[in-house]
Amino acid sequence: MSGRSANEVRIVVSPYRICPLGAHIDHQGGTVSSMTINKGILLGFVPSSDCQVLLQSGQFKGEVMFSVDEEQLPRNATKLNNSGHVKGSSIEQEECSWGNYPRGAVYALQKTGNHLKQGIIGFICGEEGLDSSGLSSSAAVGVAYLLAFESANNLKITPTENIEYDRLIENEYLGLKNGILDQSAILLSSYGCLTCMDCKTKEHKLIRSPDLNGNLNVIEKQFKILLAFSGLKQALITNPGYNSRVSECREAANILLQASGNEGTEPVLSNVEPEVYEEHKSKLDASLLRRAEHYFSENRRVLKGLEAWASGDLEEFGKLISASGLSSIQNYESGCEPLIKLYEILVNAPGVFGARFSGAGFRGCCIAFVDADRASDAASLIRKEYNKVQPKLASQIDQEKMVLICDAGDCARVI
Repeated sequence: MSGRSANEVRIVVSPYRICPLGAHIDHQGGTVSSMTINKGILLGFVPSSDCQVLLQSGQFKGEVMFSVDEEQLPRNATKLNNSGHVKGSSIEQEECSWGNYPRGAVYALQKTGNHLKQGIIGFICGEEGLDSSGLSSSAAVGVAYLLAFESANNLKITPTENIEYDRLIENEYLGLKNGILDQSAILLSSYGCLTCMDCKTKEHKLIRSPDLNGNLNVIEKQFKILLAFSGLKQALITNPGYNSRVSECREAANILLQASGNEGTEPVLSNVEPEVYEEHKSKLDASLLRRAEHYFSENRRVLKGLEAWASGDLEEFGKLISASGLSSIQNYESGCEPLIKLYEILVNAPGVFGARFSGAGFRGCCIAFVDADRASDAASLIRKEYNKVQPKLASQIDQEKMVLICDAGDCARVI
């Protein structure tokens, strides 16, 4: 694409993430856990030697072309895109599924005072079939573009700063009301560790787990990560379920804060003490009570899970993951029938320590931690049982890729 030699090409590796514990509480300032897997986004690029950006994708048609010195505006701020095309036109629709992410990255960098002089010529691709899987491919893509533009312009940006920049892409540019779990996991993870993040204070730590002999960095040899796909694909911003549940959490927080005389406090559940919740939860209607119950019980599960991981207790860690999955179904009400059936199959599969939805639970896949020696047997049973209960959806999935066996990964980086 660029006419340059191969040794000038830089590559961003931006992994997908999983969240073993801490489901649906990051946007409320809860404590979450995460790690990356050894699958994700690759973005090959060279600095373009001017302001122009030219991008192609391995998954999507068309080219993205714009200039980094153009002012980028959030998608709902103008009827014209930044190439002068009317939103909704055939050209705009060609880009809509992927062209907004590099534009959003430039928007985030511009808004935070970074002056970009160099565009990029690049080719991006992800793991086939994982772009709508609930593994935070959107955050991985956003992070990939941030790292590429920063590298091309010799910007020294910390991972913590990039967490905020990717939040700007998703919250402000794209209009998605999610928290910072996804980009934090992608930017902060380290191989062999569980990343723990307090989404209220933004503080994080990496927790290593010993084997039975007390040796660190060995636990990853004891388990594999299963990804089991439902066949459902639906973009998060087109489904009102995610944003409406965030609003319900805030409504519950507002009622509890008012009841305790703290009505001036930001209405997020992390600002509600557990004792206040227990004292005033009767003031919540049934739906809001379920949302709040998920938040407070999930926070407890995260803290117990961190202890289990630090002691090398995969059995206890797995039980907490499955309990998180059940609360997501019963209290957060984020599941749908195919994903719930898939979850039930996973928790009963041989060698599985624990399982839950990945992502928001309205589409995509389930994840499971499984005994490394029994991963293949578990994968075979999951394929067989899901074909029985969801034959139509299962028929739309490549049977070899219906269940993937993965390892833990590392953080996003330029190589």
